[in-house]
Amino acid sequence: MRSCAEVLRLLAQHSAFDDEAQDMTAFVVFSLRNIYRSIDDSAQVWDDRSYWKKAERLRHKWLWSVKAADRLEALIRADRWDDVPQVLIALVPHFAGITVRTITRDAGLWCGARRALLSRETAQ
Repeated sequence: MRSCAEVLRLLAQHSAFDDEAQDMTAFVVFSLRNIYRSIDDSAQVWDDRSYWKKAERLRHKWLWSVKAADRLEALIRADRWDDVPQVLIALVPHFAGITVRTITRDAGLWCGARRALLSRETAQ
């Protein structure tokens, strides 16, 4: 969550989707999917204990993350960078509780993320 919040903050400072901003956006896709994956793992524990209502509530509460990841990935693959800011802006409220005073992540975290995301298509 923290990494995503930091990258969203850094993306807000970019005036255009240059190579770095495109990598950062792809990194957000991977991060959102990881967030949902960890939520799903937690929900599975509730399922295993027969608390399926609680598990489904948890999954439903975090469904926005995987939906946003899917939407961003579709825009990246279609090279529709003009539509990306709307999706990113819609994510901001989900990270509002995370205070970012200093950026602790560096470009090494997202460098090459766009290429990795696009190469997944050929790997599937």
